[in-house]
Amino acid sequence: MQLSYRFSDPALAQLALTHRSIGKPNNERLEFLGDALLGAVIAELLYEVHPKASEGELSRLRAQLVNGQALAAVARELELGDGLKLGPGELKSGGFRRDSILADAFEALIAAVYLDGGFDACREVLRGLFSERVTALRRSSKDAKTRLQEYLQAGGWPLPQYDLLASHGEDHAKTFDIRCAIGEPLPLSAETRGDSRRAAEQDAAEIVLTQLLEKQRKTS
Repeated sequence: MQLSYRFSDPALAQLALTHRSIGKPNNERLEFLGDALLGAVIAELLYEVHPKASEGELSRLRAQLVNGQALAAVARELELGDGLKLGPGELKSGGFRRDSILADAFEALIAAVYLDGGFDACREVLRGLFSERVTALRRSSKDAKTRLQEYLQAGGWPLPQYDLLASHGEDHAKTFDIRCAIGEPLPLSAETRGDSRRAAEQDAAEIVLTQLLEKQRKTS
């Protein structure tokens, strides 16, 4: 393992690399804690590095960094697969190469660092691993509706539907209530109000795209 941290309690590191196929104890509880720690530190980094990004943009950037495939790549850099403890079935099926197992082990390891050395140690490790990755991210120049449509098309999912729910005010100061919705297998929707129909649709698309990325992150 190539992690730049020396454990005072090596048993925590071993537990972090113990898959549930071994039985109990395993790394599932550590994974839960690590996911929250990872999200907090990555959010802090993104907030610092991308000061002009909106909340929706920050959420999308975070989703690019904190998903099963991305975390598995970090785990491979750290050579976590070599230290995984897997049950016979997972060993035979090559579990030490599987993205989901590697990503879970990485999150568990982050929690182990936190329990062993405190939040500052955990934060230092994560910033060391992700600072360059965060800096390398580029904000998209495409609008939210385009990005949502492209994401759905890439997954072979139905395109979003935009509905005008209501309009308010005089012609010179009208506001519009819009719903953006996508159907099965990813039923999500958002309602927004804007001073133009286009603006409201863009805001609604931004929210739905953020929801979609978060949902995908949690299931990856």
